[in-house]
Amino acid sequence: MTTYLSDRITVNPEQCGGRPCIRGMRIRVSDVLDLLAAGLSHSEILKELPDLELEDIQAVLKFAAQRIDHPVLVVA
Repeated sequence: MTTYLSDRITVNPEQCGGRPCIRGMRIRVSDVLDLLAAGLSHSEILKELPDLELEDIQAVLKFAAQRIDHPVLVVA
């Protein structure tokens, strides 16, 4: 199954200060990243946040990877 980020990650200026959220819910991408960084497994996160789906966590990781993948210019 192909999951598109636009199906999973939403940005609404009226919600959570315009921060990226999961499927229009008030669960921010940063919330899921913080849980992953704290060492929680995917299954533990799904227990903590039962409205999430495994595909949401995968979308969060893909979204974060795309956000930090930018060219770096080195000036010699």
